[in-house]
Amino acid sequence: MTTDKDIVSALARVTTATLTTLLLKKGLRNVWMRGTRPLNAGQPRLVGRAFTLRFVPAREDLATPESWAKPVSTRSAIEAMPEGCIAVADARGVTDAGIFGDILCARMVKRGVAALITDGVVRDVEGVLGTNLPVWCDGFAAPPSVAGLTFVGWGEPIGCGGVAVFPNDIVVADQDGAVLIPQALLDHVLAEGPEQERMEAWIVNEVNNGAALPGLYPMNAETKARYAASKK
Repeated sequence: MTTDKDIVSALARVTTATLTTLLLKKGLRNVWMRGTRPLNAGQPRLVGRAFTLRFVPAREDLATPESWAKPVSTRSAIEAMPEGCIAVADARGVTDAGIFGDILCARMVKRGVAALITDGVVRDVEGVLGTNLPVWCDGFAAPPSVAGLTFVGWGEPIGCGGVAVFPNDIVVADQDGAVLIPQALLDHVLAEGPEQERMEAWIVNEVNNGAALPGLYPMNAETKARYAASKK
């Protein structure tokens, strides 16, 4: 049985670019979450199960500072996050209200959360960076979440960056952004991803040695035979 540790170990060596190609071959074109850029350049590739959070447009009677103390709040959601998860927040692409700041991110670090991914933005950016929580988002803004959003819950299907994300889906994030792997295709990706990376590394080496692209990328029969021989 494939454990989460096995999944993380295998996919940590597979780029999001490779994942989108593998999933495209299976008919999935919409798996890359728009607006999910690394907040800190050089963040390592991370893999984890999605812990979903959902915001809706701000409504003045609900989106108030007092709402932060209610049972359904971002604070309560953080306390429900399991170690190793990746928090994926549907912020509706709102970029003028930061959903999380330094205090919330610091608590996520203490709980062992692997990363935060959102199609929205964070606030207190210097403090967030200081927590060392890896964040993929669409930037940063000073106003708090309630200036533009109402938090309504966690642990349910969401849309993040135009992608449907279900709880416990596998998410991989690197310098190209965040990609979702549906549960039904996880075994296929685990089987094909590392091999695709090996093949592309071999192709890059051929290019560096002066090989022309026709017949190499994509491979023709002769090139496939040479590649197969190289693995023996």
